[in-house]
Amino acid sequence: MRVVRSATDLRLEGSVGLVPTMGAFHEGHLSLFRAARAENDTVVVSLFLNAAQFGPGEDLERYPRDDERDARLAEQEGVDVLFAPAADEIYPPGFQTWVEVEELGSILEGEHRPGHFRAVATVCLKLFNLVHPDRAYFGQKDAQQAEVVKRMVGDLAVPVEIRVCPTQRDEDGLALSSRNAYLSAEERERALALPRALQAQDRSLLNGLKVDYFEVANFEPRVLAAAVRVGGTRLIDNVILEGDNR
Repeated sequence: MRVVRSATDLRLEGSVGLVPTMGAFHEGHLSLFRAARAENDTVVVSLFLNAAQFGPGEDLERYPRDDERDARLAEQEGVDVLFAPAADEIYPPGFQTWVEVEELGSILEGEHRPGHFRAVATVCLKLFNLVHPDRAYFGQKDAQQAEVVKRMVGDLAVPVEIRVCPTQRDEDGLALSSRNAYLSAEERERALALPRALQAQDRSLLNGLKVDYFEVANFEPRVLAAAVRVGGTRLIDNVILEGDNR
């Protein structure tokens, strides 16, 4: 595996699959790497902690970071290129151009994290322009993110296929997330109310947790989506509603 810091050094061949990430790899990321490996000649994983996605008071400073571990895991999964650009490669001096997916980016997560999806859409478009992938891979756990990226790609005629892969869960049902590392044992037990409430489609099972939203979202496919706070940790999850295809 090559670790590349600048897009000028990418030198990619054949069909290219891109998995955009912010690092702190877990089995959810690895499942995306495998999906990309199965469908492409060359697999590129980007590792860029996009500070623009974090609002005031969010967890940018404590977001998990372990680049050496991430590189080791990516290599073990057969990734060809780990693209880890510096901030000024993505946001050069004087940067002032942003991509706004207006309606989709303003509801649910967008309502509670203003500007978040503007940063997501912008960094994804920048990565697509630098890497030129045939396919890009996202997880169903971040259903709204995937929907925003699909809309952006369709609206702007970006020549990349967006692939959305199933949510990966621990044995207890909690969706895998880099932020799960923040949870104490007691908080993790409380957090299990989130997947249980979604599976039962019963908001009352979240009693005792601070709920940002618990709503049906008319994405493709339709999902029941929720965001809760467990102690100082904010978790999101969703389930595809019955009758919709995975």
